[in-house]
Amino acid sequence: MSRLSLAVFLFGLVGVALGGVLPDLYSEWEGRIVGGSNAAEGQFPYQVSLRSAANAHFCGGSIVNNNWVLSAAHCTSGRTTANTIVFVGALLLNAGGERHPSSQIINHPQYSGITLANDVSVVRVATPFLFNSNVAPIALEQNFVTTASNAQASGWGQTSNPGSLPVHMQWVNVDIISLEECRSRHSVLNAARVHDSTICTSSPVGIGMCMGDSGGPLSHEGRQQGIVSWGIACALGFPDVFARVSSHRSWILENTAN
Repeated sequence: MSRLSLAVFLFGLVGVALGGVLPDLYSEWEGRIVGGSNAAEGQFPYQVSLRSAANAHFCGGSIVNNNWVLSAAHCTSGRTTANTIVFVGALLLNAGGERHPSSQIINHPQYSGITLANDVSVVRVATPFLFNSNVAPIALEQNFVTTASNAQASGWGQTSNPGSLPVHMQWVNVDIISLEECRSRHSVLNAARVHDSTICTSSPVGIGMCMGDSGGPLSHEGRQQGIVSWGIACALGFPDVFARVSSHRSWILENTAN
């Protein structure tokens, strides 16, 4: 088996280390935004930074409503609420934002750490969010979007590999591509992890997701399309893969209703 077929990265940098334990096969999986731009204040009011009790960013997320955020199961599997803190309204990792301890973590019951199917989780905060221009929910896509141009991904993932997390939130424009194209551009092994309940993006070499972006949102026309899951790190021209929000929308709404 070639090294390329194994070089799949979960985009959860610290999340891989501090979250659930992954098989050795996935020891190289991670995620970040490469080739992005600095986000403007209020540009992504739904963007969340998930941090450890020691204030270390490990994954992204998005605001669903006043009490809940959406993220990836590979970010939160095996974590405790004491070691999962939600920051909202932040543009910088080292200043600003509102700190919300978490009170409940729900990972999708069919999440697989082997196939990465159903890589979805929700986190409840102990104190509700107060919405303003910098803190607001994002609508969840209802329809199965096959292709689309000018989607946006945002987060604090690494800007190079090897590299470090940026202080300033990054964002990038990407194109949503069909599952057929996504599978055809990956190895046979990795194409098997492109499920019907995932969504893929394409971007030029040098632009894409990387470590630390896991769990963050992929949006298009004001609706969240995907949750950062995995890719070939980083920005090497292979499609990035996200959990598809429309496929999991019912589960998300059922588990964030209270």
